[in-house]
Amino acid sequence: MTLLEVNGLKTWFQTPWGTIKAVDGVSFTVNKGEILGLVGESGSGKSITGFSILGLLDAPGKVVDGTIRFNGEDLRAASAARLRALRGDRIAMIFQDPMMTLNPVLTIGTQMVETVFAHRKASHAEARAMARDALGRVGIPRPEERLDAYPHEFSGGMRQRVAIAIALLHEPDLIIADEPTTALDVTIQSQILSEVQSLVAEMGMGLIWISHDLGVVAGLANRIAVMYAGRLVEEGPVDPVLDTPRHPYTQGLISSTPIANERGRPLRQIRGTAPPPLDRPQGCPFQPRCDYADAACASELTETVVGARRWRCLHPLGVTA
Repeated sequence: MTLLEVNGLKTWFQTPWGTIKAVDGVSFTVNKGEILGLVGESGSGKSITGFSILGLLDAPGKVVDGTIRFNGEDLRAASAARLRALRGDRIAMIFQDPMMTLNPVLTIGTQMVETVFAHRKASHAEARAMARDALGRVGIPRPEERLDAYPHEFSGGMRQRVAIAIALLHEPDLIIADEPTTALDVTIQSQILSEVQSLVAEMGMGLIWISHDLGVVAGLANRIAVMYAGRLVEEGPVDPVLDTPRHPYTQGLISSTPIANERGRPLRQIRGTAPPPLDRPQGCPFQPRCDYADAACASELTETVVGARRWRCLHPLGVTA
């Protein structure tokens, strides 16, 4: 069942120097019980896509076109009060830095109880019990005691678990996770990823996992959507996309990732850099860095759909005319 449907999303920033098209015509869906990995280089528009869905954009950012439907409801038409009611209740977000979520001068219990009160009527004891259970669900030992601790008394990994617990308090239908494990060591990262997978399966929620790390997404997501310069260039089930990428940019990301069982293999760097937001080329934005680009790539590209996969490229890899 489709939980979230984003179609033709355009989020632009009007600046004195011109229009920055941070998200430029992005479309995807998320189903219940599904994890979508949204990947790409820094500046590709991944986080702005997440903020656009939640209505968390700061000026001068603005959604100028497209539809965002959550459980059939048009979020672009929703009032500010309605969006506030949905955020933290039916849709939650986990930020990259847990200290963006946690107040350093309030105990964890106080913050979690206030989160409960923001969306439902409950006694203090009931709210505290919900907070305790949420901490236990993400693997925090002695959750009753830890409710009385302050954020600085937790390690980075534990703070991120608290942030995840807060997101899970109301058992939301959808969670948007913006690179929540980037700053953690690989052991803690692995534990959190395993717990997230179990929670999605157990609770049947949808999850958008925003990341630049293909290794993380490969082991976590069901589907992968690759973004470049504000556009989705390829999407499909994780294994087929990573095994037989169609877009040269996807292939470039894969080739630049170290592989444990191929020691000594030189990494292939994607030549050049991503185009400046105010100076993106016409047509395919990847053409200045692409080994297969020709004059035709300067024209506007249409999307190719084959089964569960889709891509935007005139010269897709592994596809014969």
